[in-house]
Amino acid sequence: MKKVLANVSINKTKERILELSDHTIAKKEETFSFFTKISNVALFLILVFKETFSRDFEFKEFLKQCYQIGYKTLPLISITGTIMGLVLTIQSRPVLIKFGAETMLPSMVAVSIIREMGPVITALICAGKIGSGIGAELGSMKVTEQIDAMEVSSTNPVRFLIVTRVLATTLMIPILVLYADALGIIGSWIGANIKGDVSFVLFFAQAFKPVEFIDLIPAVIKTFFFGAAIGLVGCYKGFNAGRGTESVGKAANSAVVLASLLVIIIDMIAVQITDMFIS
Repeated sequence: MKKVLANVSINKTKERILELSDHTIAKKEETFSFFTKISNVALFLILVFKETFSRDFEFKEFLKQCYQIGYKTLPLISITGTIMGLVLTIQSRPVLIKFGAETMLPSMVAVSIIREMGPVITALICAGKIGSGIGAELGSMKVTEQIDAMEVSSTNPVRFLIVTRVLATTLMIPILVLYADALGIIGSWIGANIKGDVSFVLFFAQAFKPVEFIDLIPAVIKTFFFGAAIGLVGCYKGFNAGRGTESVGKAANSAVVLASLLVIIIDMIAVQITDMFIS
């Protein structure tokens, strides 16, 4: 009886040791996978930075991507910018009327759109449309081995596919943000005239009266970082997609989620830096 109990105890001890060893191995694998991903991202950024300043720049592909990213996104940005200003005006007007500050409506909307709402909302919309498009496009090229074919044919895929898209998003998203800001203020004028009567010239004079360069410059500068983050995330997820067809959808989905998160994080950092300089 004692031998049986001793054998049972030994077996349980062995099972416990095996469970602990498996758990330890799994933890080590997770840690190794995390650092592997970090190193892959760092190497990807270094490679993109290196190819950006190479002599053989793909200027035609860059112009094509500017057209794809900028011009073809205008309808969506037009609708978003106009509705943004319209809704903000309609929601703010009753509150300002209660405090007798209806005349401050144009300036409040203009400062809100230029400083924060215009850049962030436009960047999030672009992260959804542009980021997913780049991730799906490069992911499908990876699955169909078009990227491998480019390497065989002595074409640098990083320079041709990634650098052009990253630079195009970095350049075009600030332009799209300024365009959305202008349409947002026009939408605010439309909202102000739904229940009132304000002339176009008077509204814009009141809107831009409190706006200073300190409001515009940080808002424009951070949009370049928004564009670079969206382009880099979309290209990284698509370029490193798996071999199966499901990986295309995963690359597009993860590109949208990560790009949107980075936009919010960059905006938080930019607001803190701007507040330090203003105060």
